[in-house]
Amino acid sequence: MTLVMAVAAGVLCACGTYLLLGRQLSRIIIGIGLFGNGVNLLLVLSGGRGGDPAFVGGDAAAFSDPLSQAFVLTAIVITFGVISFLLALAYRSWRVSQDDEVEDDVEDRRIAALAAQHGPDHDRGDRRSDGGGGR
Repeated sequence: MTLVMAVAAGVLCACGTYLLLGRQLSRIIIGIGLFGNGVNLLLVLSGGRGGDPAFVGGDAAAFSDPLSQAFVLTAIVITFGVISFLLALAYRSWRVSQDDEVEDDVEDRRIAALAAQHGPDHDRGDRRSDGGGGR
């Protein structure tokens, strides 16, 4: 059963990654949701087999590990917050441009073209021409 769950977590993470690489905001949001669920499933699997609850008493070695469950609850809250923020951004983008696709930034392309013309910058801006290293 653990192997099936690990494969399911891998499939969720793979599908989420595929959707994240798209250019439509709706696919990116769904991809983050799938990826988050896959990671949550892996976190639950990392806790091992379920054991006795800690409040019943008994042998401490047979208790289930609550740390992985705490990680999953925290990850669910963080994923919910990120998805809510992205939904707000997608709604605003749709209201402004009536389009779901993320376009390249013109300024980023201009800076990349300038950098390609001048060759690699090996941090020349921070070095002094006389070799001195002070003020």
